[in-house]
Amino acid sequence: MTAFALIDGNCFYCSCERVFNPSLKGKPLIVLSNNDGCAISRTDEAKAMGIAMGAPWFQIKHLESRGLVGLSANFPLYGDMSERMMRIIGRFAPVQEVYSIDECFLDLSGMTQDLTQYGQQIRHQVFRDSGIPTCVGIGPTKTLAKLANHMAKKQKQWNGVCDLTALTRQDLAQAMHSIKVTEVWGVGKKISRQLNELGIVTALDLARLNPETARRKFSILLGKTIQELRGTPRIAFETDMEPKKQIISSRSFGFPVTGMSQLAEAISAFTTIACRKLRQQGSMASGISVFIRTSLFRPGRQYSASHLVYLNSPSSDTIAHTKAALSALQKIFRPGFNYAKAGVMLFDIEDSLIIQQALFPVEPEHEKREKLMSMLDAINRQFGKDTLKIAATGLHPNDNWFMRQERKTQGYTTNWNELMVVRA
Repeated sequence: MTAFALIDGNCFYCSCERVFNPSLKGKPLIVLSNNDGCAISRTDEAKAMGIAMGAPWFQIKHLESRGLVGLSANFPLYGDMSERMMRIIGRFAPVQEVYSIDECFLDLSGMTQDLTQYGQQIRHQVFRDSGIPTCVGIGPTKTLAKLANHMAKKQKQWNGVCDLTALTRQDLAQAMHSIKVTEVWGVGKKISRQLNELGIVTALDLARLNPETARRKFSILLGKTIQELRGTPRIAFETDMEPKKQIISSRSFGFPVTGMSQLAEAISAFTTIACRKLRQQGSMASGISVFIRTSLFRPGRQYSASHLVYLNSPSSDTIAHTKAALSALQKIFRPGFNYAKAGVMLFDIEDSLIIQQALFPVEPEHEKREKLMSMLDAINRQFGKDTLKIAATGLHPNDNWFMRQERKTQGYTTNWNELMVVRA
């Protein structure tokens, strides 16, 4: 029997915070986006207060008087907790696809044991070993597993695990009739509105639509989605992620930035992040583009510009790309503006092994730089991000170009200086 499971961390960012601060349990809690802008994760208690996803912090801040807790996003912590959670889940099946920071698919095909009980075992193990509560959806296709996960999360009678493979056709149809078409994986707001106009309101309505009609009128993907809702697997597992052809690193600043030196530090830091991602996927890039811009939402003169620079040869060397990025910044910087955002983009990305073996001879200097970058990455992996960094990124963590994170918790698992201290 074909069976897939989708395991999803409940209110993941908030749950990560609660792991290290148990006093937050039972309290309305939200995690805020970059620069403490809006709510991107909410506990059930926060939802009960009427806080919507994406609600601006300045509009809901007054709810602190009623017990609301708002925290700045601690993405390094969440990333580390995600890796821990995924490793635990990966023990339960030979094939795992990590779909996002808080959810993954497992291929449970061929298992003869009760899948509902197996799902409860997964939930128990993940909670015991990481402290993250989860829900599990099981179905004969990935789309139905996604749908089952939604039911497990929203409908209490499933007790956190919904196995659609155990339902009769009649019970499955009834369950799909209770789910709005907007909740079906891959159906966006625009398509859902068009489907509603055709009288397709529920997941069951969509399953009854002719797949060929859906392909012609909407997209190939929607046709596959309908077949998946009917129990025919059409969306394959993606266990090996394709290397990215473009890598972008950018950020909105916590406060307006006016000086060239601060912009140079920011661009250097963004280049460092982009090059680290480049090396992680075993690639090299031929060029880098730099952009800076003011905010359309703030008064004053507006300015936006970008510049592209090609390297002499493809590279994943942070130093080489930083030099190119700073030369680009010199060309586009204009004094007298309040800059609100900047970023870099690496492009013309190719596999480093192919480049070295087929296109360009490997020079001694290139080998030295490769070893230097490997050592840099190894030290930062072991001792924490930015333990070693290039001087161009600056030494002043309170510069204006950093994000506004006034409510950020400590790096419990990602910073040696912020480890939790337990006293007897």
